[in-house]
Amino acid sequence: MIADAKHELVLVREFDAPREKIFKAWTDPELMKEWFVPRPWTVSKVESDVRPGGSSLVVMRSPEGQEFPNHGVYLEVVENEKIVLTDAYTSAWVPSEKPFMTALVLLEDLGNGRTKYTAKALHWRAEDKEEHEKMGFHEGWGKAADQLAELLARI
Repeated sequence: MIADAKHELVLVREFDAPREKIFKAWTDPELMKEWFVPRPWTVSKVESDVRPGGSSLVVMRSPEGQEFPNHGVYLEVVENEKIVLTDAYTSAWVPSEKPFMTALVLLEDLGNGRTKYTAKALHWRAEDKEEHEKMGFHEGWGKAADQLAELLARI
């Protein structure tokens, strides 16, 4: 899956953890609650059917207690290698009101228990990409990746 720069935001990290642990952190609802949003935000609910066509629901909670449900569908899942998820659908193949992005997570084995982690947000419109950047994509996704690293050291 390739997008051009006007639609794509990318975060790349290297983790001192094998791909299996990162994949588990992305697919286990209880683990996702520990790292998926930058603190002081939290995740109040995760439902995931991790398979192509399976539904996803992540409810993010602001520090003020406001909840933001994010519905999506898994497009591609390759265990320990790749997860592709979109908000273009809310469940099965029911279109969402306003698709915003497709998330692509790639896990590359670097040897010695290390993994190259690439997270991409592929936006439907250049304006959506710009909005996501202004919302704090790099800071927010970066902080979530830091929290993921903390979790990986514990599991």
